[in-house]
Amino acid sequence: GEQCNIVPDNVDDIVADIAQEEKEEDDTPETCIYSNWSPWSACSSATCEKGKRMRQRMLKAQLDLSVPCPHTQDFEPCMGPGCSDEDASTCMMSEWITWSPCSVSCGTGARSRERYVKQFPDDGSVCTLPTEETENCVVNEDCSTSSCLVTEWGEWDVCSATCGLGMKRRERMVKMPPADGSICGAEVLEVEKCMMPECHTIPCLLTPWSEWSDCSVTCGKGLRTRQRTLKSPVELGDCTEELEQVEKCMLPECPIDCVMSDWTEWSECNKSCGKGHTIRTRIVTMEPQFGGDPCTETIHRKKCKIRKCSRGQGNSDEKRRRKEQREKRRSKQGRVEGASEHPGCRMRPWSSWTECTKLCGGGIQERLMIVKQKFKTAQLSSCKDRKEIRACNVHPC
Repeated sequence: GEQCNIVPDNVDDIVADIAQEEKEEDDTPETCIYSNWSPWSACSSATCEKGKRMRQRMLKAQLDLSVPCPHTQDFEPCMGPGCSDEDASTCMMSEWITWSPCSVSCGTGARSRERYVKQFPDDGSVCTLPTEETENCVVNEDCSTSSCLVTEWGEWDVCSATCGLGMKRRERMVKMPPADGSICGAEVLEVEKCMMPECHTIPCLLTPWSEWSDCSVTCGKGLRTRQRTLKSPVELGDCTEELEQVEKCMLPECPIDCVMSDWTEWSECNKSCGKGHTIRTRIVTMEPQFGGDPCTETIHRKKCKIRKCSRGQGNSDEKRRRKEQREKRRSKQGRVEGASEHPGCRMRPWSSWTECTKLCGGGIQERLMIVKQKFKTAQLSSCKDRKEIRACNVHPC
């Protein structure tokens, strides 16, 4: 256990060390150069018992290897703490035994505790350390008939916290309720704070965040997540760090298909005889967006045939169309010719189209041609009021 010999760098170092050394009154050879003795260590006994203590020094140089250098450690006997100086620390005592109950059940009394001699001095002398202690105790300060008798307080419970600030409690019992039958007002429970050694928080050991997940949708707005896990054991303490994160994500807008209303009912036939057509309409309620399906037609036409027209009525439609063009020019000639379209009767010009039945979404307009004069030679089927219908305002609302 001794230090290794240290070879000095040069003679000057040796001389300097010798000058600083305090010459010990021993038989240490001059060829052995030591450091100073260290202070004495604490006694090896933690109680009032025999032990030993030590000090040590370091061999710094050995000038003559043929001359042995003495020891570098020194020991001496000692007594542990808690021993009386008057007793020369030779009387060994036990720990104090628990206090006895108070000598009275109400008022001020006394209690005591004892200890015993574990080992007498080696020289046979008597131990002078006390083996008994006495102190005053108070139980049930109020000794009137309205007071209740209680026991002494029990020992404090263990602190509720293993580190930091906690709480502890102690209890006592009611031995006898008040003689007058009243309620016992004595406290039977005490609670107070207790401070344990400072808590050493253990930081959370976490894995790195994972990559963000795919967006929860294939188009439009969605969510994505990422996670991490706890590497340190759970029993090391609660970890309040979040283990999952969620954030919004945005992909290209979802396609929106065209949305259309239901078809309207078929209109009346636009001819009173012969071949004509009827229509139905629908409107666009939502235009397509972001590549959605396009809108289809908003008007359907189909043929209609009510009854055969009488002779001469077949070419009257063409004449009527020519008459419509002439009406636009509002000429007198047009009105005269218009009357000749219908043999046996004179017709008034076509009226103006009525207002559309709807402002948007598909409506209907009408116009009339009214008989002005009916001749005797007129056939029943060829001389009557006429009506035309057309679609209007088919744009979406």
